[in-house]
Amino acid sequence: MADPQEVLSRRVQSALGAAFGPEYADTDPVIRPSQFADYQANAALALAKRLGRKPREVSAAIMEHLDVSDVCRDVEVSGPGFINLTLREDWIAEQTRQLLDDPRVGVPLQERLNIPLDYSAPNVAKEMHVGHLRTTVVGDSLARTLEFLGHNVIRQNHIGDWGTPFGMLIEHLLEVGEESADADLLTTDPNAFYQAARTKFDSSGEGEDEFAARARRRVVALQGGDGETLRLWRKLVGLSKVYFNKVYTKLGVTLTDDDLAGESSYNAVLADVCDELEAKGIAEVSDGALCVFLEGFTGREDKPVPLIIRKSDGGYGYATTDLATVRYRVDDLKADRVLYVVGAPQAMHFKMVWATARKAGWLPDSVETTHVQIGNVLGPDGKILRTRSGQPVRLMQLLDEAIERAAAVVAQNRPDLDAEQQAEIAYKVGIGAVKYADLSVSHDTEYVFDFDRMLALTGNTGPYLQYAQARIRSIFRKGGVDPQAFDGRISVAEGAERDLALKLLGFGAVVEQVGDHLQPHRLSTYLFELAQNLTAFYEHCPVLTAGTEAERESRLALVSVALRVLVQGLELLGVESPEYM
Repeated sequence: MADPQEVLSRRVQSALGAAFGPEYADTDPVIRPSQFADYQANAALALAKRLGRKPREVSAAIMEHLDVSDVCRDVEVSGPGFINLTLREDWIAEQTRQLLDDPRVGVPLQERLNIPLDYSAPNVAKEMHVGHLRTTVVGDSLARTLEFLGHNVIRQNHIGDWGTPFGMLIEHLLEVGEESADADLLTTDPNAFYQAARTKFDSSGEGEDEFAARARRRVVALQGGDGETLRLWRKLVGLSKVYFNKVYTKLGVTLTDDDLAGESSYNAVLADVCDELEAKGIAEVSDGALCVFLEGFTGREDKPVPLIIRKSDGGYGYATTDLATVRYRVDDLKADRVLYVVGAPQAMHFKMVWATARKAGWLPDSVETTHVQIGNVLGPDGKILRTRSGQPVRLMQLLDEAIERAAAVVAQNRPDLDAEQQAEIAYKVGIGAVKYADLSVSHDTEYVFDFDRMLALTGNTGPYLQYAQARIRSIFRKGGVDPQAFDGRISVAEGAERDLALKLLGFGAVVEQVGDHLQPHRLSTYLFELAQNLTAFYEHCPVLTAGTEAERESRLALVSVALRVLVQGLELLGVESPEYM
C-alpha cells in the first residue's frame, strides 16, 4: 500500500528530472490536496522564474514526461500552471485492500534513532497538579508514536528528588514516625505532608536544636552522603513513587519506576561539570557565583544574562543538573535526538544550557535537541486553572471527577449494561476525554479546561472518536463477522467510499509527521476527520444491508480498515478504545 501524496511526489519529481535535467530531480513537486481534483502539483509556479519560462509552459514540459497512467485517471493543467491529478478508483481500492494485510496499517518504519525523552517530572513530596497533565500526556503520546515508528525511546522522568527542601522533609518524617499515618500521606496527599513540614520550618525558632536548624544540618548531611540521612531520603522517594504510580496508572501512561532519572542521579558529577567549564574558560566567577555568559543572551539594558552553574554559597541549581543531564544522554545513552517536554517558560533556560553544552563539546552538532514547549491549561475565566482558594488543581482529583462525570453519562445512555461494564466504559471515556482534549490542540498553545465539552459525544472530542470505533464493532457484532479475520475485496464506486478509502491511505504519512514534527494534534485532527468521513459513509453507503453481496463484503472490508486505523491512532495518543459505548 502507498500514500497517494508520496507516490505522486515521486512521479512528478521523476518528470522534473527528465524535463529539465537531473539537477531538478530533487525539486519539491509541491503536491497538495485540491478542491478541483484529488491532488494538485504546484511545482511549475515555483520553477518558472528559475527556468525563465511561463508557468504553463513548465507544466506542459512536466506533463510530457509524467507517467501516472497506472495511478491517475485524469491529469490536466489548470489556471496559471497547476497540474490537477485525479486518482484511479481501482488504484485506490487496491491500495486500501493492502492495508487489510498490513499489521501496521500503512505506517512505515523509520531509521532507528536513540531518543531520550524527558517528560512528566513531578517533585517528590509534592502533589501532581493540572500543570503536570500536559507534560505527561503529550510526552507519553510522543513516546508511543516514536516507538511505533521504530525508534529506541528512552523515557526520562526527571523528578525533583534533591535539594534543600529535603532537609525539612526528612526531619518532619523523623518527628511523625516512618510508619505513621502522617508518613502515609506521601502516598495519598503529598501536599499535606509537605505543608506540615514547611509550617514547622517557617515557625521554628533560631535555637540550635530548633526544627529549622536541624533541617539545615540535615541538608548538609544529605549532600555529604551520610548513610542514615540517605536511608531516610530513599524512604521519602519510595513513598512518593507509590503516589506517582497511582497517578500514572489512572492516567494510563507508560512511565514506570525504571524510567525515573531524577536530579539526584547527577549529584556526584556536578562539581566536575563546574570544574571542566571553568578549566575550558567557558565559566567565570561573577559576584561569587560561577557563571557562563553567552553571546546573544541579554536582558534589560542589553546586559548579559548569566547561566549560573554554581551559586555564591557553593550550591548547584537547575542549570548544573541540566548540563550534567545533556552530557549523560549524549555519552551514556548515545542520543541521536533529545526531546524535552517542558513548560514554555523554560525556553530561554534550555537554549542557554544547550549553547553552553555545545561550546563545551558535550553536545555535538549531530545530536538534535528540541524543547517541546507546553502551554498552560486555563479555567473558564481564561486564567491558569486553579481551585477557588487559588491553589493548583490536584491532578488525581481532576481525573476522578472526569470518571465520575463520564459514569453519569454512561449510566444514562447504557442502562442495559451491568455495573462492571458501565464502570469500565466510564473510566476509558473519562480519562480518554481529558487526554484527547489536551492532545487535540497544539502543545504550545493554551486551552480552556471544560468537562462538558470534553465529554460531549459530538465535535472534536475523545468520546466522539471512541464512539466511532465502537459503532464499527457493533456493525460486525450485528453481522456476525470477525473484523480481525476479514479480508474481502474492496471497491470504491460511491463518492463516500472513495473519500473514506483516501483518508485511510493517509494514516501512515500523518503518523510520520507527528514523529518528525513532534505534534500529536496532527493525529487528533486526522482521526476526527476520519470519523467524519465514516459518518458520511454510513449516510450514503449501507453496510449490512448493501444492495449486493459484493458491495456488502467491500464495505465491511472498508470499515474493518477504519476500525484498525482508529484503534491504532487512539492508542498512539494513549486513549483506550472501549468495545461498547
